[in-house]
Amino acid sequence: MQTNAATPSLWTATAQVPSNPPLPGDTQADVCVVGGGIAGLTAAYLLLKEGRSVLLIDALDVGAGETGRTTAHFFPPDERYFEIARRFGDDKAAMLRASYEQATDLVESIVQSEQITCDFRRLEGYLVPAGPGGAEVIDKEHAAAVKLGVEVTRLLRVPGLEWDTGPALCFRRQAQFHPVKYLAGLLRAVKRLGGQVYGGTRARELSSSADGITVTTERGNIRARAVVVATNTPFNTRVVMHTKVTGYHSYVVGLKVPRGALQPFLLWDTGDPYYYVRLDAQDDEQPYDILVVGGQDHKVGQDGTPRHRYDEIEAWTRQRFPQAQEVAYRWSGEVMEPADGVAYLGRAPGEKGEVYLITGDSGNGMTHCTAGAMLVTDLIQDRTNPWVPLYNPARKPVRSLGEFMLEQANTLAQYADWLQGGEVSAPDRIPPGEGALIRDGLKLMAVHRADDGKLTFLSAACPHMGCAVHWNSGEKSWDCPCHGSRFDIEGKVLHGPSAAPLARLESK
Repeated sequence: MQTNAATPSLWTATAQVPSNPPLPGDTQADVCVVGGGIAGLTAAYLLLKEGRSVLLIDALDVGAGETGRTTAHFFPPDERYFEIARRFGDDKAAMLRASYEQATDLVESIVQSEQITCDFRRLEGYLVPAGPGGAEVIDKEHAAAVKLGVEVTRLLRVPGLEWDTGPALCFRRQAQFHPVKYLAGLLRAVKRLGGQVYGGTRARELSSSADGITVTTERGNIRARAVVVATNTPFNTRVVMHTKVTGYHSYVVGLKVPRGALQPFLLWDTGDPYYYVRLDAQDDEQPYDILVVGGQDHKVGQDGTPRHRYDEIEAWTRQRFPQAQEVAYRWSGEVMEPADGVAYLGRAPGEKGEVYLITGDSGNGMTHCTAGAMLVTDLIQDRTNPWVPLYNPARKPVRSLGEFMLEQANTLAQYADWLQGGEVSAPDRIPPGEGALIRDGLKLMAVHRADDGKLTFLSAACPHMGCAVHWNSGEKSWDCPCHGSRFDIEGKVLHGPSAAPLARLESK
């Protein structure tokens, strides 16, 4: 299983998904699913159970994308219930609550029925205050959650911790699992049901006609009646969806703690930046568990030296959890933040024919992706789904004009890189193992210098919409600060929306 980043996660280091061959050539199916993470595999599984023929492709392979780089928790929306109710109304906030509960129930049902050993467990989750206004957020969220019928209790502090968290909300029946083990089990089920699965097959474009949709790939063409785009960020739209979702990098540190020193729990706070915590119990042969702590989010491509973020997460953790020992894992992942806090799940706007999206997962990827698979399955099966109005990808962002314009202004500001000089004057000024932008007349080059001195010259222009990429020293990648595309040192796509690599340039 290939992965899309230089830093292995706890999940990719402790489990593997069987590899899958590339598409052998032109073919067809009722439904083509693009993307081999939890969204794509769940959609494939549900559609196969409905009797559809399903073909799934992934640019790298199943489990090589962001699902394997999450913290794999199921808890209430990052955006808070009271904010969802304010923006969308109580009825839609109640829909969101129901979708989260049903998505978590579905995962539990699949784990049981398919006998997937993936450490799934129900447990309590705690929201705790942080920073100015934190206590007020607790009060407002408690009132909103109670009104919506959520199982929630207000406590003076989180029990069982040496750290006095202050007033906390306890949400019942939340969940966590090992995402790569889950994907491996789901893949087995998909193949048992007759699904075709291919890795190393990147979708380039979609085209519609009277008799269906053609998915053009580098390995052949796929004819399908319906297509589900489950690639974290859509590759098939240049503009429409990319003003509605923004790519953020989130960082995770896994620290050893003595076995049994902490009981499994979920915790997240109200801070900015905010932190989120879970405990992963190791097998009986290990004398320790792994305390998984994430946070320090920032827009993709807008911090070229992010290693300090790991240090800040570690320092935050050690202040609150004296049980923490040495760091065992550090990794990062990319999440797509929706403009109004609610994912985009359903029929793709601007597309002819049956094209469906699952994107805008925010910090609730496991939940949103599962809910998205449920919703698009209903749409493909011509069934009514009550969540359609809430998650509709064609909706206008329910957010203040000021907030929306700030996001767009930030994106537009990144194009100023083309008016500036390079970051260094010559390749020999780039440290071994690093990259930098170099100006060559009208050209802006993305140059990487290997440990042995070998130089790789690429165009700095992201093929998606021409923004200049920036070097990410933590993941050893070129990241686009406009729409979140990421590329390896050879220019190959690691993460969309770009479907094309960075252009190679002649050596200097």
